[in-house]
Amino acid sequence: MYLDTVDMSKLTDQVLMRVVAELDPHSSYIPVKDVEAANEPLEGNFEGIGVEFNIIMDTLVVVAPLAGGPSEAVGIQAADRIVAVNDTSIAGIGLTNEGVRSYLRGPKGTKVQLTVVRRGVREPLHFEVTRDKIPLHSIDAAYEALPDIAYVRINRFALTTMTEFIDAFEKFRRMPKGVILDLRGNPGGYMHTALQVAEQFLEKGKMLVYTEGLNVPRQEESASGMGFFINTPVVVLIDEGSASSSEILAGALQDWDRGILIGRRSFGKGLVQHGLTLRDGSQLRLTVARYHTPTGRVIQSPYKQGDQDSYYRAMLERYMRGEQFSRDSIRLLDSLSYQTLVNNRTVYGGGGIMPDIFVPQDTTGYTPYWARMIRAGIVTEFMNEYIDKERASLSAQYKQFDAFKRNYQVPDQVVDDLLAFAEQKGLPKDEEALAISLPLMRIQIKALIARTLFDSSAYVQLMNEWNDPTYRKALEVIQNWGRYEKEILGR
Repeated sequence: MYLDTVDMSKLTDQVLMRVVAELDPHSSYIPVKDVEAANEPLEGNFEGIGVEFNIIMDTLVVVAPLAGGPSEAVGIQAADRIVAVNDTSIAGIGLTNEGVRSYLRGPKGTKVQLTVVRRGVREPLHFEVTRDKIPLHSIDAAYEALPDIAYVRINRFALTTMTEFIDAFEKFRRMPKGVILDLRGNPGGYMHTALQVAEQFLEKGKMLVYTEGLNVPRQEESASGMGFFINTPVVVLIDEGSASSSEILAGALQDWDRGILIGRRSFGKGLVQHGLTLRDGSQLRLTVARYHTPTGRVIQSPYKQGDQDSYYRAMLERYMRGEQFSRDSIRLLDSLSYQTLVNNRTVYGGGGIMPDIFVPQDTTGYTPYWARMIRAGIVTEFMNEYIDKERASLSAQYKQFDAFKRNYQVPDQVVDDLLAFAEQKGLPKDEEALAISLPLMRIQIKALIARTLFDSSAYVQLMNEWNDPTYRKALEVIQNWGRYEKEILGR
């Protein structure tokens, strides 16, 4: 027996983390206290009261009750301030996002008493909310980018993604004649979900991916032929934040000469993890195989076991070499070249998916001044307070997003007030930087307002259409599909 008292749970966590660190860079150990938070984004739901919230001046403010959720059902409204939970005051106590979750989340069917302060109502209001399953959406945006051209942005591949994907297309007036699939910044998720999306664009029997490991026999996955868009032009947007399942999807379409990939080289994660739940509820995610695109490409970037620092430093060095700004800076090895399966185009493995059309990262409007304002949370804090005050008048004036998009202009006074607020927070005005960043500042302010008044799709649409060269190139390609299909895909 050991001499002193020790925290065995903490010690075990530390030991397992060190052991896993000696393996590949994507095997991981998740302590029991972090398991729920780690799994929620992939499961596509959590259990709670169903509100979007912000913390404004140390008070929990409802941005919006989620449609169809338990809070909306009992009458909680946007701009309500939740000041007590089960008779425990939560206002002015240094509330954090983690704290909010501990107060409001809980098993489905359990009840929670909320005390709410509402503008225009003298006395506090009291609500009893029965917790329920609340969806976490994996599709940020779905809208008609051009007549009969659908744009869909998937932020991760969760259990609910395919249902969301189908629901998104049901909102269109008719089946689109072209699809723009935006996977930029999508870190992956469940492989089988990505394959469900991929097979929407591929004919029956065409291989989507195969996996193979030292102790895992080769296993192939092929399209069922039940896809909705097997003959529909498709453009896929990727960047250095697209990883894992995103790369499986993009690689399958590229290998079959099925779609045109636009953007920048993807991350390069081609390892398959198997989850093991331990007796205390903690989890091990161990790499058991590599995945291969239909041509046989391995997308995983090179790594050395037990040297995660070098692995992630190499990712940083990509940026330092200027990879995000010039295709010529990307090192592609002839020994890792493959031929696509229909038109024999050359594609490469060994570290991410190279797009068919490279578009450098756009830094228009970005200055250290504006970046500091965002990173310090100044923009978020100011906009939360501004929207809280102006929500009623803006909602009354703009019932539909199209009218807001067409007619709303950010008042000069709002910009001036933001700059003054930044100065109060210790960020002096930089006139030179402001001359560069002002157009971007205005559109981001407008987009943040749109997200609150409407939804995340409104935010994405405004930011895309303002000055996103990758998005603009996608529109150009999909509008001139015949020409690009011949030039890029060799048809």
